[in-house]
Amino acid sequence: MENSEIIVGLDIGTTKIAAIVGQKNEHCKIEIIGHGRTESIGVKRGMVSNIEHTVNSIKIAIEQAELKSGVDIKYVNVGIAGQHIKSLQHHGSIIRKNIDEEINQNDIDTLNANMYNLNMAPGEEIIDVIPQEYIIDAEQGIKQPVGMLGNSLEANFHIIIGQTAAAKNIYKCVRKAGLEVVDLVLEPIASAEAVLNDEEKEAGVALVDIGGGTTDIAIFQDGIIRHTAVIPFGGDIITEDVKEGCTIIKKHAEELKVKFGSALASENRDEEVVAIPGLRGRTPKEITLKNLASIIQARMEEIIDHIHYEIKNSGYEKKLIGGIVLTGGGALLKHIAQLTEFITGMDTRIGYPNEHLANDVPDEMASPMYSTGIGLVIEGFTRLGKEKEKETQKGEKKKGKQKPDKQPRQRRFLNTIQEWFEKDGEE
Repeated sequence: MENSEIIVGLDIGTTKIAAIVGQKNEHCKIEIIGHGRTESIGVKRGMVSNIEHTVNSIKIAIEQAELKSGVDIKYVNVGIAGQHIKSLQHHGSIIRKNIDEEINQNDIDTLNANMYNLNMAPGEEIIDVIPQEYIIDAEQGIKQPVGMLGNSLEANFHIIIGQTAAAKNIYKCVRKAGLEVVDLVLEPIASAEAVLNDEEKEAGVALVDIGGGTTDIAIFQDGIIRHTAVIPFGGDIITEDVKEGCTIIKKHAEELKVKFGSALASENRDEEVVAIPGLRGRTPKEITLKNLASIIQARMEEIIDHIHYEIKNSGYEKKLIGGIVLTGGGALLKHIAQLTEFITGMDTRIGYPNEHLANDVPDEMASPMYSTGIGLVIEGFTRLGKEKEKETQKGEKKKGKQKPDKQPRQRRFLNTIQEWFEKDGEE
């Protein structure tokens, strides 16, 4: 990157596209120096459905961010989500040739790289390979094996899989908007970086990001990501229910949900009424807030049931001391934490992305709806730091005989997409 001190996160969501420009201050906190946000009209359930509309929306968000930050944006960290994302657990192992040598980063890179050779269904690709824990000569629970001695090196991996076509469409939109993709980051992982602290990840916590088109889940325990899932429901389906149930247009349904909506019907009185303007001179329509909340609660209960199923399915339900953390635009719905606690029986809080932010960040940026965008900036700095560390280690080892370098694990999926795009451009 031309300026390694500045990182841009691009959140291509179903309801909004947000570009966030961040840099680190002297206290290693993230300062948001500019941001842009526009309506997303070319994305459905986290997947691109119209290339041109999405490209235009990206350009508008980037222009706004450039104007506010004074930065010429060329490189972005892009979030990837959508109902096509799934995950699985896998075990890998290698036998080391020289057991008298310490285990080094090359051994770990080889073990990680082997995971990318797993057979996938047609049209699917491994997005990321995340080591859970390492095993050296049957000794389990090792988090950092570098420097240890051993014959066999094994690991349990969390493998995230996505559809290649969906990722190609996102990549194509970003390139058509005149930008370069530094990295593709799974959105629930980015959101977790923004709203969770290390203590919660250690204790065990389920991060639930309720977006417009999808609800993303990331489960952490013992400081390690254990399970990821994407539920194909979000805030948009609640708006649709309000539109149908109250027989009003979508614009009014969204406004009604945001301003007066509640996830608990019992918290509203029968006499509380709101009037919606009629179409073309027709009389205004009166809707009781209790009726509105009943519609919202019915759909919200269904979404929370899905969330609870995924948590139980992960096998970590009883180990999550930190309970559930709700974030994303959908977490702004009134009484949503109470309903979640009631259905799941787990402690629930709303997650705000101010965990790693500097104190002088604008109030609007500390909203749960920006968790993914801010998380993409944080994850960008984390990955940049790791690459600098690797470069330093390579420099220190120049004197000895070097093994060929492995690709960094985060880049492999992105490289596949880039190669396809370059070939496509040639044709």
